[in-house]
Amino acid sequence: MATTIHQNAVEQDTAPQKIQARFILKRSDTPRNTFELDVNLTLPGGGVTALFGASGSGKTTLLRCIAGLEKPSQGFLSINGQSWQSATHCLPTHRRPLGYVFQEASLFPHLTAKGNLAYAIKRTHAPLPADLYDKVVSVMGIETILNQRPSQLSGGERQRVAIARALLIQPGVLLMDEPLAALDTARKQEILPYLEQLPALFDIPIIYVSHSLDEVARLADHMVVLEQGKVAAQGSLTEVFSRIDLPSRFGDQTGVVLKGIVTERDAHWHLSRLSFASGDLWVSDSGDEVGQPLRIRILARDVSIALSHHEDSSITNRILAEITEIAPDLDEAMVLIRLKVGTDYLIARLTKRSVAHLQLAIGQKVWAQVKSVALVR
Repeated sequence: MATTIHQNAVEQDTAPQKIQARFILKRSDTPRNTFELDVNLTLPGGGVTALFGASGSGKTTLLRCIAGLEKPSQGFLSINGQSWQSATHCLPTHRRPLGYVFQEASLFPHLTAKGNLAYAIKRTHAPLPADLYDKVVSVMGIETILNQRPSQLSGGERQRVAIARALLIQPGVLLMDEPLAALDTARKQEILPYLEQLPALFDIPIIYVSHSLDEVARLADHMVVLEQGKVAAQGSLTEVFSRIDLPSRFGDQTGVVLKGIVTERDAHWHLSRLSFASGDLWVSDSGDEVGQPLRIRILARDVSIALSHHEDSSITNRILAEITEIAPDLDEAMVLIRLKVGTDYLIARLTKRSVAHLQLAIGQKVWAQVKSVALVR
């Protein structure tokens, strides 16, 4: 389990409030099985950054480099002004102020949940703030299970204890390696609301490994797409999701994430108006109050294009947009079209035949028709 260190034990650099990482690593399990990691990242010093990619893309290896568990041939790491690794020094794992949450909770089976938390507190060198223990226990909703041992807990409960344990280490960064991968759908839905609270309640940058676009869309602020040990894309969540040069990474889940706020509720039709930077969309009323911020996902397959605005359609949401990119899809019969809507973007997946029939071209103004909108929760 990770420990923490005194602040003055870490060299200071001059780049606060961001994470900078540069790693080059080559690993050969067999002469025919060689993996290379070559990444250069600048990440926000707060919020949630998701590392996304297929199995074997390097997500966990990168996380282990950050933790000091892998030894790259070249390495540089700075966390919010603290230099952890450079050409002249490399902090060992036990001296890096980090928390690490694995796929499995990895709790000590002979200790109660409370005992596991106490062990984490003993391993940290920093004094525990007076209210931190109660805050962590409350946020993770584990008050009633503190006296139970891991074998008496559900998978979701064990993982919540593991996250609480990592928070009590008072880490400078929280690393989460597919923490929901071992849980069934019901347990995932149970734990996601707890994860959503972490950025707002704890001033800790979180690096979250996942191969689930649903989890990434719900939790992340920033996103890094890895492919074969290299960075295929990095940027804000909305920016990366709206790219159409990454279809092989997203496949049928290609689409955008928009952040909006509820501005109206229509009780008669059971709909809510969600306003975002560049327009409005009507979505099913899920009980969210006016003023509530929400995220929505709009998949490319749920967006069609019309040349004019017409009312004789069952599609309620129609937005004026400009075509900015047209790119081939993996399916040879289809293309992806990137549509600029004010400062935001939509993506449409159309047949090449439809594109030719409508004579669509970059720079053209069209109406984007949104057939389906999914609240991210």
